[in-house]
Amino acid sequence: MVLFILVMLILFQQFDKIAGRGLGVSILMKFFGYTSLLMMPMALAISVLLSSIMALGSLSENYELAAIKASGISLFRLLRPLLIFMLFLSVLNFLFLNYVFPVATYESKNLVWNIKKKQPSLALVAGSFNNDIPGFSIKFAKKYGEENNLLKDVIIYDLRDRRYNNKVITAKKGEITTVPGSKYMTLVLKDGYYYEDIKQKRIPAFLNDPMPFVKSHFDEHQLNFDISGLDKMSDKKYDKHYEMMSLAQLKEEVKDRKKPLKENLKKNTNRYYKTIKAKQLHTDTIKKSKLKADILKNYELKNKVKVIRNASREIQRIHTTYKNLLKNKERKQEIINVYNTEFYKRIAFALSVLVLFLVGAPLGSLIRKGGFGVPMVMAILIFVTYHFIGEMAKGMAKNGAISPFIGGWLSTIIMLPFGLFLLYKAVQDKGLFDLDGTLKHIKNFFKKFSKKRNKEFT
Repeated sequence: MVLFILVMLILFQQFDKIAGRGLGVSILMKFFGYTSLLMMPMALAISVLLSSIMALGSLSENYELAAIKASGISLFRLLRPLLIFMLFLSVLNFLFLNYVFPVATYESKNLVWNIKKKQPSLALVAGSFNNDIPGFSIKFAKKYGEENNLLKDVIIYDLRDRRYNNKVITAKKGEITTVPGSKYMTLVLKDGYYYEDIKQKRIPAFLNDPMPFVKSHFDEHQLNFDISGLDKMSDKKYDKHYEMMSLAQLKEEVKDRKKPLKENLKKNTNRYYKTIKAKQLHTDTIKKSKLKADILKNYELKNKVKVIRNASREIQRIHTTYKNLLKNKERKQEIINVYNTEFYKRIAFALSVLVLFLVGAPLGSLIRKGGFGVPMVMAILIFVTYHFIGEMAKGMAKNGAISPFIGGWLSTIIMLPFGLFLLYKAVQDKGLFDLDGTLKHIKNFFKKFSKKRNKEFT
């Protein structure tokens, strides 16, 4: 039931990508099959949490748990075979996440990409260059409209003949008017410019004569893109996504990415060291020359301005280069952190079955409610909290705020003590909250506060 609900949620999210594409039954069955495999670990964790709350809640509500305890069987002894079964499920979950989940992710992402190609207009992504259409690179700032077919600030690079001609088209607005099932995608551009840098085929390379250049303005311009070659459903675009790798592959990928990053940092550090001539900074050459210690005093006013300007430009150049290097290093480190976090998260999530059982079983015995109502609400709240902590930790680990190990294990680290606390309460046959004791403490506090106020007033 839980798996069905999760698959339906994914279907609603992807509905616009698969509806009206003329997909066959086999393609749809593949989509549902891969989606089911991707949702299986999450469905297993939610199912264990919900069923444990329902089962123990029903035993407790019908006083069967009290009868078991009265016969001398403790709650821990009752849960012992279930704990062994949960360990077995955790091992199966780990094997699934390590061997089946990566393959399902690989096939699913490539299948969705191939489905998008059936109607490329929906596959175009705002803010980045789209190179899926052969011979063209398309970029735009925003996609909007009821049918999501209107584009804003369009840039198109025509790459079909770039050996001799460079063609660029820009437009403020664009509209995709593709007819479903057609072999062409039509793009109508409005209020734009057409640029073409024409290179002559037989001109000597050593000549620097300016090449002919064409620029023209248009109110409306129509482009037809041949998309007949995008109907293949067997193409594989994605193969290096972190969710497509096993634990061994993730570990190897992190090692392969760390090595060039360290070498690049070392190389750039040495280059900066030589560029700024740091080796000479500790030597005072002024004492051995006729120059004045204040460098600017060796020049006239006109040349002082030149010296300061040149020094400022050099500092800005080095600073800009350093900032770009730092951004590049941070971007590569973020990718490494993502792979590292996925490695630890995969192991931690394999144990989610056991951890959530340790939360659900004692919680069910404490709330004493069976059926679907209360257990369903409790299970949703607990799993949403568990999942939210995991996603938050994943984002923090990516940015380097916490280590990848903590990022992968944080939700388990928080939820496991909570489960052990509930198990202790249930084994000791104590309520989840001592309401009478809490009310008593509150009453005593207000009594002391009122007495203190009366003394100050008198």
